Amino acid sequence: MSTETHTDPIYVVGGGHAGGEIAFALRQQGYTGPLTIIAEEGHLPYQRPPLSKAYLKGECEASSLYLRQQAAYEKANIDVLLSRRVERIDRAAKQLVLDDGRELKYSKLALATGGRARRMTIEAAARAERANNFHYLRSIDDVIAIRSRFESGKRLVVIGGGYVGLEVAASAITRDVNVTVLEALPRVLARVTAPQMSEFYERVHRNAGVDLRTNIEVTGLDFNEAGDAVTAVHCTGGVVIPADVVVVGIGLLPNTEVAQAAGLDVDNGIVVNEYAVTSDPDIVAAGDCTNHPSTFCGRRIRLESVPNAVEQARVAAASLAGKPKAYDSVPWFWSDQYDLKLQMTGLSQGYDQFVLRGSPDNKSFAAFYLKAGKLIACDAVNRAQEFMVAKRLVAACQAFDPAVLADESVPLKTLAPPVQAAAPQS
Repeated sequence: MSTETHTDPIYVVGGGHAGGEIAFALRQQGYTGPLTIIAEEGHLPYQRPPLSKAYLKGECEASSLYLRQQAAYEKANIDVLLSRRVERIDRAAKQLVLDDGRELKYSKLALATGGRARRMTIEAAARAERANNFHYLRSIDDVIAIRSRFESGKRLVVIGGGYVGLEVAASAITRDVNVTVLEALPRVLARVTAPQMSEFYERVHRNAGVDLRTNIEVTGLDFNEAGDAVTAVHCTGGVVIPADVVVVGIGLLPNTEVAQAAGLDVDNGIVVNEYAVTSDPDIVAAGDCTNHPSTFCGRRIRLESVPNAVEQARVAAASLAGKPKAYDSVPWFWSDQYDLKLQMTGLSQGYDQFVLRGSPDNKSFAAFYLKAGKLIACDAVNRAQEFMVAKRLVAACQAFDPAVLADESVPLKTLAPPVQAAAPQS
């Protein structure tokens, strides 16, 4: 996938973390031709993780979330088309059709369409989405609407006990909001971590004043007389919870519709190879919207994480520049709640042994997940240095003695394989 001529335009569809990274990585790879990012939102590409944390708490301004300021795009000669949506990709004509009717010819194309918040499916959901106090959290504008209602004593109901829901709860508590979290599964974070980790985070939230309820499903909503605000959430067991504001965090769906309509392979994400190339050799894709082969996992996966978006974006840019390199990164993630920094590496699904290093009572510990003796994942709470070592341990894809992993008198770094020196440049 070489860009032989530097006069043919490349378009990046999507103004999120992956989209911004692709554009600047292309310039770093030496592409000097016309380059445009097409973003649906009215903001320059920005960081999403702070949305449910610092930005929701009002600790920073929107401009501080931007990956780069406007001057950086001008200096790199990257155009950014804001508040525009690609309606259709005509692969035969190599043309994009925008929502304003414009038709744009491309030579190569990068899809970084990200994802959207999963919607509720209860009967009252459509009506609730028109209410002024019912929100999903995915964008800067979402957070502006939510935090305007974070006043002392207000009653917030968070639907969903995943990372977003728990981060929203933690942020709201700092604003003296009364918070109730509703999780349909028997425990929070059930899909991504061990019961011991779930128990720890449930205890932390309850100690902070959150009314956290598991094994409870939302069945309906009440509205005020005008119909423009939700006033209560109905749950299984006849439970009714009064609400001044409702925030829903029940997952993310990849934005694949335009790619699928264009005939690209789609299967829980836009299907790409290890070089981030789609089923069309002139189109790459990166970020939350992609389904990619993972050497580490030995199967195809779709990841929703900033590290994946950034690293895969660089791989996509390299392919566009005719300098392909395989994507082989080990997944990692993080979550900030209260005074806890949770850092995770690997994927724990399918583990058969759980090893604890340190005590949750001290709010500083690491949890290791093993499968058939091999270390496959680690969750580290307030242990940044050990987490950096754990990333190397997990990446090694080898067996470790569980007793040694648990023994805090044994420095983790003594278990890690040596760091490989970078190959000399020819």
